[in-house]
Amino acid sequence: MTKLTDLTVAGIRDGFRAGDFSAREVAEGFNAAVAGAKALNAFIVDTPDHALAAADAADAACAAGDAAKPLAGVPIGMKDLFCTKGVQTTAASHILEGFVPPYESTVSGKLWEAGAGMLGKLNLDQFAMGSSNETSYFGNVISPWRRSDGGNAAMAPGGSSGGSASAIAARLCPAATGTDTGGSIRQPAAFVGISGIKPTYGRCSRWGVVAFASSLDQAGPMARDVRDCAIMLEAMSGFDPKDSTSLDLAVPQWEAGLSSDLKGKRVGIPKEYRVDGMPAEIEALWQQGIDWLRDAGAEIVEVSLPHTRYALPAYYIIAPAEASSNLARYDGVRYGQRELPEGANLQDMYAATRSAGFGPEVKRRIMIGTYVLSAGFYDAYYTQAQKVRTLIARDFAEAWGHCDLLLTPTAPSAAFALGEKMADPLAMYLNDVFTVPSSLAGLPAMSVPGGLDAGGLPLGLQVIGRPLDEQGVLNAGLALEERAGFTARAEAWW
Repeated sequence: MTKLTDLTVAGIRDGFRAGDFSAREVAEGFNAAVAGAKALNAFIVDTPDHALAAADAADAACAAGDAAKPLAGVPIGMKDLFCTKGVQTTAASHILEGFVPPYESTVSGKLWEAGAGMLGKLNLDQFAMGSSNETSYFGNVISPWRRSDGGNAAMAPGGSSGGSASAIAARLCPAATGTDTGGSIRQPAAFVGISGIKPTYGRCSRWGVVAFASSLDQAGPMARDVRDCAIMLEAMSGFDPKDSTSLDLAVPQWEAGLSSDLKGKRVGIPKEYRVDGMPAEIEALWQQGIDWLRDAGAEIVEVSLPHTRYALPAYYIIAPAEASSNLARYDGVRYGQRELPEGANLQDMYAATRSAGFGPEVKRRIMIGTYVLSAGFYDAYYTQAQKVRTLIARDFAEAWGHCDLLLTPTAPSAAFALGEKMADPLAMYLNDVFTVPSSLAGLPAMSVPGGLDAGGLPLGLQVIGRPLDEQGVLNAGLALEERAGFTARAEAWW
């Protein structure tokens, strides 16, 4: 018999509605899994009571003949970047340790309204700044995956949504929320062999989500498969008048529209994504993905995105600039940590609080951002980066004249060991080389697992779509998923 914790979101939903098990049984199973996996450090806070309360409400509604809520009976993980009323929200930073919001983020509120329960708040890179989940004040998240070729090093689950990725891959939750600024849903999903989608910028409200870079941040779901991502995204999306960047559009029925038949679709292969030094395994997987989409009925065409090479430099100017502005609010005055040395004045308190509260990577990005926004360098750096961003968006717009979707690798390598890249920030930043361009353009993009490398670690394929074409992205993801037949999972060493 299948363990309840091995079920997908769709499997839990359908089994619960069929009366195969109660919502409380599911919640108790996942609560036990979370409690038994502390070695992964995927959760900052466990909330078993929240999961049980939602389960009991689902069971009561079912007994009364109403099991219609789309996520009734489904417990999920919540990235600790989403404010949750009455539950500590830290963004994995010391400066927010102990902060308990009196309000609920729009996305988490929508998920609770859909019937979901919360298993806990998931660990992440501090303020979502990182590619390996090694910058959290609450310690590194550890991937459930180990190399099969004899390496014993703990592997990075990717970042910043590493806690979400690790928890799903380890079957601690069937799905979780993530946020994606430059690839923070897609890259960790690729590293642990799960699926994750960043929707079009504005599809999911940013209200109540701790801000990193406001013009780039976008919430999205992470789950074991494409169908679960579609189910979650439907519940998370929708117009929010509290978010000035929210799109006032109806939410499509993405799950009902799923189809792996790509006849009539043209899939572009951007030649600029063939970067120097790309491992042969990544190149081979990319070619395999091309063959799979061709088998699904798609026509394959080569396209050019000439400004791709400038995406990473532009991103690492724009994102830190916005971060330096957004993080100015953490000053020890209104909420969060306060350091007040004896005899200190206001400036001293600001300096002491921010010095003690922010980690090294956050400080690095604040310094970069403040520098590029300063009077003597604003035009030389920030203005130029915004111009490049416009050119990158224009490249994509022109590519859509030749194709409907794009296929690329998700990351330039499989997961690396914890500690392997921490001494070299630039090497870490290069992990985002394939995910950043679509973030700068605000496009929907998804990672699905495609296979394993020689060391037995997962590799992902990325589908990028036109603005608002989440359906096309999900359908291509489904076509890849069906043909890849990826069923590998990490052995439970924890």
